[in-house]
Amino acid sequence: MDETAIYVYGIGRDLPAEAVAGVRGVAGAPVRTLDAEGLTAVVSPVSLAEFGEDALRRNLEHLDWLEATARAHHAVVDAVAERGVIVPLGLATVYRNEDRARAALRERREEFARALARITGRTEWGVKIYADLAETAPRERKPAPADARPGTAYLRRRSAQRHDEEETRREILTLAGDVDDELCAIAATRRLHRPQDPQLSGERGWMILNAAYLVDDERAEDFRTAVARLAGTRPELRLQLTGPWAPYSFAAEEEAWTER
Repeated sequence: MDETAIYVYGIGRDLPAEAVAGVRGVAGAPVRTLDAEGLTAVVSPVSLAEFGEDALRRNLEHLDWLEATARAHHAVVDAVAERGVIVPLGLATVYRNEDRARAALRERREEFARALARITGRTEWGVKIYADLAETAPRERKPAPADARPGTAYLRRRSAQRHDEEETRREILTLAGDVDDELCAIAATRRLHRPQDPQLSGERGWMILNAAYLVDDERAEDFRTAVARLAGTRPELRLQLTGPWAPYSFAAEEEAWTER
């Protein structure tokens, strides 16, 4: 039989066994809970042949493997989030055995307690804002003087065009900033992510904002309504709302999970 390790999906507090009942994780393994210091790790066994240090380094370079593992990871977090509060951990957080996983829980107890307090009663919503500069109505320009040389007229047109494009970008950025300000007024907090390349997002146009908002559950409807209203009153922008999600963007810092 292959040696196994412990894969940790996320951290909760006093999660009952029912929170993971029937949930399957990476490689179809049954998910269970592991308690220490009043915290509960959501875990499953994984093969060291696949998740050992060297094997994991190789597997992370294979997109099919990475996609399947990420899908299973997120499915576990989402399933538990529907039944309780969980701080999601990063993909492929693996410990050699239960003792090391419990030791990590003890070492980061205060950090996870703060994270749980921060996300309890709240969920994550994603908002992306796009604009298509090519579809923005061009400004009217003064015609070039009748006696202008063809080369001079061309340079003037190009200069005016660049000026118009820069002005349009500034105006769109201001509009997007206003949208973000209104949503921040509803959300408990907000995290900015790097805008995605159009080839990766599959969306046309310029992604101006890629943000995650942590919203009190009791204000979720206010948040959705605000996004719909802002989308209807800002024709220059295209707003995309996703969620609710488990609060990945607001989880505890994961870099400290190094001694495995």
